[in-house]
Amino acid sequence: MRDDVIAKIGIKDDGRLCIWPTNERFELIYRSAAEVHWDRDDKFLYSPKPREWSYLDWFKHMTAIAMDEYGVRLKTNSPTDWTNIHSDLKTEIESFQCDY
Repeated sequence: MRDDVIAKIGIKDDGRLCIWPTNERFELIYRSAAEVHWDRDDKFLYSPKPREWSYLDWFKHMTAIAMDEYGVRLKTNSPTDWTNIHSDLKTEIESFQCDY
């Protein structure tokens, strides 16, 4: 297992949750058929706009797929840039990460 710091996490105007890893690239993550995708141009993972799941659920799902498919644990830390993320969601994500 490898750790990679999340450089940036944000919600795009279209509602997608996006995660920019610092080093790793997940170009074939679509093969997991888990609705997690990789933007090759801007180098970020993204989910669809939430329908039934919350943004926290999508964060958990996206990071679990990165772990299962690539053996990479994505983690935030102090330099992570939080863009268009409500403070409550930020707190939930940070709390979830303490569990693993």
